[in-house]
Amino acid sequence: MRIKVGTFRCPVGIARSGGRDFEETMPLVDRGALYSEFPSGLLESLGYRPNATRRFRLADGSTVERPVGPVTLRINDEVQTVLSIFGGEGSELLLGAVTLETFSLAPDPVNETLVPVIAMLA
Repeated sequence: MRIKVGTFRCPVGIARSGGRDFEETMPLVDRGALYSEFPSGLLESLGYRPNATRRFRLADGSTVERPVGPVTLRINDEVQTVLSIFGGEGSELLLGAVTLETFSLAPDPVNETLVPVIAMLA
């Protein structure tokens, strides 16, 4: 596995669909990723199903289509529902920019933590 400079992992709970129990995960914080991504097998075992597809451009310039859907996440003590990619089995768990913005968090790669930010309104 290749680790990018300035990336780190952080604890994120994924709620069981319609429930209060959480599966604890340690995704890689990746500001370069738009959406968060979790293996579809994990999400489906928690009761989630994709409801749409999106096209994505890969680093080599090619494009792929992936299923996406709403997933309820917990970071620290806050719980929010975010659009997530249903990745292939063995895919890296990623925490992307949309999720970070939804939680009003920014990565602090020096201290390997997420820090609260003031969101832009206008």
